Amino acid sequence: MNYLKNTYSKVDKNLYLIPMCFAIISIVLMFSISYDNGIVISKRVIIQGFSYLLGFIAILISSNMNYSVLETYQKQLYIFSVIFLLTPYLPGIGVEQFGARSWINLGITKFQPSEIVKLTFIFVMANYFSKRKDNLNYFSDFVKAVLYAAPIILIVLKDDFGSAFVFGIIFISMILYAGLRLKIFTRIMIGFAVLLPFMFSFLDAYQKQRITGFLYPNDLSIQATYQVYQSKLAIGSGGIFGKGLFSGTQTQLDFLPVKESDFIFAVLCEELGLIAGTILIVLFIKFLLSILKLSYSTSDSYANLILIGIVGMFAAQFFENIAMCMGLLPVTGITLPFISYGGSSILSNMLAVAIVLNIAINHRGIVFVRR
Repeated sequence: MNYLKNTYSKVDKNLYLIPMCFAIISIVLMFSISYDNGIVISKRVIIQGFSYLLGFIAILISSNMNYSVLETYQKQLYIFSVIFLLTPYLPGIGVEQFGARSWINLGITKFQPSEIVKLTFIFVMANYFSKRKDNLNYFSDFVKAVLYAAPIILIVLKDDFGSAFVFGIIFISMILYAGLRLKIFTRIMIGFAVLLPFMFSFLDAYQKQRITGFLYPNDLSIQATYQVYQSKLAIGSGGIFGKGLFSGTQTQLDFLPVKESDFIFAVLCEELGLIAGTILIVLFIKFLLSILKLSYSTSDSYANLILIGIVGMFAAQFFENIAMCMGLLPVTGITLPFISYGGSSILSNMLAVAIVLNIAINHRGIVFVRR
C-alpha cells in the first residue's frame, strides 16, 4: 500500500478527499430518507454504498493505468456510445421512468446508459477537438463538430431533456476551450434563443408541463410546480441549522417528492440547514477549481479537453439541480452529482474522478514501484 500512499501524496488532495466527503454525506442522507422510527438499511443505502465502493475500487485500479490509452479507441467508444444509448428501446430491457425511456432493467436495479455515455462522449469529443485545437475559426468548423456530436445528443434529447442539457454544456465548454471564437458562439446562441419558442411544440407533454410550471410558480395544480413548492418549503423551513437529521417534516412525512434524487438538496437543507447546504456548495466549487487548476498545469491537449469536459459535466448538473430545487430553473430530473441516489449516476461520477486522478498522476510523471 506504500506505493499508493506515495502516489496520492503528490496529487491535489481535494481531488480525492472531497469525493470521500460527498460519499459520507450521500450515504447519511440515504439513511435519513429511509428512516422509519429507526435506522433502516434499505435498498437505497445498499446500492448507494455498493456504487461508491465500486467507484473507489475503480480509482485504485486506474492508478496503475494511463489515460492516453483511451485515445486509441475513439471509434469503438463512439460506436459503443450510440448503441448503448439505444438499449432502453429494446423490448424487455428498456424501462420508462418519470416520462422518459432512458433506463435498462438489471433486475435488482435500473441503470441509465446516458450516465456512462457522458464520459465516453467527453473522450471522443476530446480526441476530435485536440486534433482541431485553435482551428475552429469558421462557422463550417462548428457545423462539422455539431454533426459529429449530433447522433449522441439527439438520441439523449428524444426522451431526456435534462441529460441532453448536460451533454450540450459539455460540448459547449469543450469547443470553446478548443478555440471556437466567442463571436461565432454568440451568434449561434442568439439564433438558438430565437428558435426556442418554436421548439416548445416538439417537446413531450411532461416536458411542456415542467416549463409551464416554471412560468407559473403559483399554480399548484401543475405537478412540477407542486414539487418545487415542497422543495422550497423544505429548504426554507430548515433555517440556518436545520431541524436535525431524521427530523425533517417535509422529508420524513413524504411531502417532498423524488427526495432521494431530484430534490436531495432540499433534504440536506431541511435537516441540516443552510450551513450544510453552503458547505456542500463550497466543497463542490473547490473540487471544480482543483480540476481546472490541473487542466491549466498540463500541456497535453487531449487531457486538458477531458478535464474541461468533466468540469462542464459536473458544473451543469450541480447548477441545474440546485437551481431547480429553488425554483430558479425548470424541473429537468437532473441529479445532484455524488449526492443523489442512483447506482449509474454514482458510478459515472466516480469513474470521472478516477480519470481526473489518473491524469494528475501521469501528468506528474509518477513511477509506480511496489515495495
